[in-house]
Amino acid sequence: MIQAPVVYTDFRGLQELEAGARERRPEVTREAARQFEGLFVEMMLKSMREATAILAEDRDRTYEEMFDHQIALELTREKGIGLAELMLRQLGQASGRETGVELDPSLLHSRIATRAPASAAAPAAIREDFRPDGPESFLERIWPLAQRAGRKLGVAAEAIAAQAALETGWGQRLIRDADGISGNNLFGIKADARWPGERLQVASLEYEGGLPRLRRAAFRAYQNLREGFDDYVNFLRDNPRYAEALRAGRDPAAFAHSLQAAGYATDPRYAGKMTEIMASPRFTGLVSQLKTGGTPPTS
Repeated sequence: MIQAPVVYTDFRGLQELEAGARERRPEVTREAARQFEGLFVEMMLKSMREATAILAEDRDRTYEEMFDHQIALELTREKGIGLAELMLRQLGQASGRETGVELDPSLLHSRIATRAPASAAAPAAIREDFRPDGPESFLERIWPLAQRAGRKLGVAAEAIAAQAALETGWGQRLIRDADGISGNNLFGIKADARWPGERLQVASLEYEGGLPRLRRAAFRAYQNLREGFDDYVNFLRDNPRYAEALRAGRDPAAFAHSLQAAGYATDPRYAGKMTEIMASPRFTGLVSQLKTGGTPPTS
């Protein structure tokens, strides 16, 4: 089992970028913008290489990717190519000054969120493509799996469902491959050298010294949601660092705080965000309906 803390995908990074602007944290916002600019440059270099490749020639691209990554870092080290400043102006915080320009989230998402590269290896079989159209359909689909995982772990199903909602933005920020097919990884579990299954390479965000840093990471991919939930159960149960969290599993808030204390995520507000989801009227209402056998409304 992996030991490194789980990190966020680039979609989660957009939320942090937006949050930094709302909370007037210029150092967080500027660093996140610079990181995204580096990702954009690296993806641009990769696209140029692919466009000039000779009939998809078979060659080892490891050193090319390392070179592209270093070039991207150098190009964006100082003033960059202007993308970071454009993003900051969109956030109304260019050069640390308010400009009065409101953020257009669709602009940022359309330019950045789709640039995460996928694994070069072809999947052995077609994966289930989970595409919920909102919190209701998301929770309705995963609730039986959260209950099943909760029984195995001794953890409240509400806590598991809330964690999945936090990690994926209610299913709207799922880790996907180059074709847009879901990796069915609802808990942000990374893939190290010991992971034998399929993996997806995506841009991810983690906190270092309180600041978000963009990193490229490999995440586990599963054929379907059930397989993903089963691996989540094994991941927590087989890793001693989460023993305290499992002992607190019947108390959803205590479970969330124990997960964070054990290093599941680097976001200093991870536990708080989980408990906020669980306490929200929308979540509690949906869970109440599901517990009584009802079907959540679609709108």
